[in-house]
Amino acid sequence: MHSSSRIDPQALAELAGKTMFERDPASQALGMLLAEIRPGYARMTMPVRADMLNGHRTCHGGYIFMLADSAFAFACNSHNHNTVGAGCTIDYLAPGLHIAHDKAPGVPVRNYIDQSQEFGLAVFALAPLVVIFIQQRRIAPAIACGTLLVGFLANMALVVVARTAFIFIPVLVVAFAFRFFSPRVRNIALVAALVVATLAVVGSPYLRYRVERTIHDYRLNESTDIATSYGERLFYWRSSIKSIEEAPLFGHGTGSTKQIFEREAAGKSGEWANLVRNPHNQTLYVAVQWGLLGVILLWLMWYYHLTLFLERTLVSWMGFIVVVQNIVSSLLNSHLFDFHEGWLYVLGVGVAGGTVLAKRRQESSGESGG
Repeated sequence: MHSSSRIDPQALAELAGKTMFERDPASQALGMLLAEIRPGYARMTMPVRADMLNGHRTCHGGYIFMLADSAFAFACNSHNHNTVGAGCTIDYLAPGLHIAHDKAPGVPVRNYIDQSQEFGLAVFALAPLVVIFIQQRRIAPAIACGTLLVGFLANMALVVVARTAFIFIPVLVVAFAFRFFSPRVRNIALVAALVVATLAVVGSPYLRYRVERTIHDYRLNESTDIATSYGERLFYWRSSIKSIEEAPLFGHGTGSTKQIFEREAAGKSGEWANLVRNPHNQTLYVAVQWGLLGVILLWLMWYYHLTLFLERTLVSWMGFIVVVQNIVSSLLNSHLFDFHEGWLYVLGVGVAGGTVLAKRRQESSGESGG
C-alpha cells in the first residue's frame, strides 16, 4: 500500500484499489474488474462463463461468493489500511447471475449486439438529415434529428455497446465525412469526431470498462489457459483455417462447421469444450463450407451492393451504411448468417437497392422517350 498522508480520500481509494487489483490474481483469473471504488465502497463485475454454471444453469453460488468477497475486500481496503475479513456470510436472494444477454439493462431490443447494429445505423441515417436540414435552415427538424442522434450515441457510450461498434463506427464516420463535406469542412469534422470520441471514453465509465475488459482479456489469454472472448475467437479462426486447408476449393459442405468444431473441442474442458457452429468471421464461415468459390461469390455480392449505392443521394447513403456496417462487422462475426443482422441486411439493401434501381429505370425511360 501507499502512504496515505495528505492525499484526497477519493484519490487514495482509487490508488489503493488499483494497486490491490494488480496483486490479486484470483480476481483477475475469474475476469473480475473493479468498476468503481470510493472510500468504504467498491463495485465489481464478473462475467459468467458456461463453466461457472451449476445444474440449474445459473451461476454457482461459490463464484457469487467470491465476487462478493472481492468487492468486500476492496471496500475495506479503500482507506489504505491493510484489512482482511475475519468472517463473512451471504444470503442468496435470487439466482440473478446467469447468462442472459437479452435481460441486460438499457437494451429494449433482443440483445445488446443487435441493438448496437440498429443504433449504429440509426446514428448514421440521422446524421445526413441533420446536415441537410441545417443547410435548408430548417432548425426544428435539425434539432429533432440531432436529439435522436445524440440519444442513440449516449446509450451506446453510457449503457451498453458491442465491441464491433468500435470498428464500424470509425469507418462510417470517415465515409460520412467524405460523402457529405467539402475537403476543408471534412478535415474539421474528422478532428471534431476524434475529440468527441476521446471525451466519450474519458467521461464514460462504461466505455473505459469495455476498453479495459478487452485489454484484460488479451493479457489473460497470453498468460493463462483461461478461455476469454479474445482467445476463443483466435481458437475459432485457427480451427477454421485448418479445415479450409483440407478442402480449399469447394469446402466441406453446408452445415459442416458443427462437425468441424465438435472435432476441435474433443478432449477439452470448461469453456474450450463448448460446441459452436460459428467461427465469428463471415469469410471463414463461408470458406469452411463452400471453399474459395463461396468466398468469391460472397465478396462479389458485397462489391455489387457497395457499388449500387455510390450515388450522392440520401437513399443511396442508407443502403451504403447497411453494406459497409455488415462488411466491417463481419470481420468479427458472421452477421449475414445471424437471424437479426441477416434480415437487417436483406431489408436494408432490398428497400434501398430497389428504390435506387427504380429511379435509374425511370430516368432511363425518360431519356429514351425524350
